[in-house]
Amino acid sequence: MDVFVYGTLTDLDRAAAVLGADRFRDRGSTRLYGLRRVDGRYPTLAPGGHVDGRLLRTERIEALDRYERVATGLYVRVSVPVNGDGEGCAAVYVGDPKRLDTAEPVEWSGEGSFVKRVEHYVRENRVAIERHD
Repeated sequence: MDVFVYGTLTDLDRAAAVLGADRFRDRGSTRLYGLRRVDGRYPTLAPGGHVDGRLLRTERIEALDRYERVATGLYVRVSVPVNGDGEGCAAVYVGDPKRLDTAEPVEWSGEGSFVKRVEHYVRENRVAIERHD
């Protein structure tokens, strides 16, 4: 599975510590369109703009879910299309701005849970990842 990273895991040494040095592959620089980085206790994403990051390939998604604290709701994992040559989709982790004390207000409009609002925004606004080969 591909994963778009935009924070601490862009440091490949940190990614190796989380995933295991031989358990992921760096697929290079990418840009995520439709979401932008917002800093707080940890970085997260907010509607609009774009953010540069890296695409990693790993089968250790459960390790990433633990690292991003998905079970506690600190981050949610959503699927975002990767444009070009049938690349498919990549996982993207989005942190709950209310729990991360973001430096600026972040609003995810709509109804339902945080993950449902993020998924709705990603789908309705054609959020996508572009590879930089």
